[in-house]
Amino acid sequence: MKTKDKNLAGLFEEFASRVTKATGSTTAFACAFCIVLIWAVSGPFFDYSETWQLVINTGTTIVTFLMVFLIQKAQNKDSLAIQLKLNELVASHEYASNRLVDIESMTEEEMMIVHKYYQKLSELSKKEIKLQTSHSIDEAHQKHALKIGKNKIVKQAKKETPKN
Repeated sequence: MKTKDKNLAGLFEEFASRVTKATGSTTAFACAFCIVLIWAVSGPFFDYSETWQLVINTGTTIVTFLMVFLIQKAQNKDSLAIQLKLNELVASHEYASNRLVDIESMTEEEMMIVHKYYQKLSELSKKEIKLQTSHSIDEAHQKHALKIGKNKIVKQAKKETPKN
């Protein structure tokens, strides 16, 4: 039973991929435009009847209904691929925070907390002299505290140094 489900899922994925590529093309748009144009031009021949209107309404509703699912399937796949690529980049970088690897499974509230860390990180980076200086969330506060400590030591040393 599971093999049959996998085959069906694979067929649907292949179908969805091909249809979304095809319907996103210029040719597909031109065909859809021609259908609407033919429908509009045929209006006088059918005296703009309710049946004439029902044909386009029904057709567009069915196509839209089905396309929603196909587009969502394609977007889910693309989103997952992007997340996996980003996870690889985060996981492979020595100074990146590994907390971000699974950030998409966090709640919105948890993401807002991480967002606040990045805002703080941005504020800290604005204090840097060099544009190339960067920090991860985990090390930003430590490095900033070290810098403040060093600055205090330097200032203290300057105060204690006798002036000639």
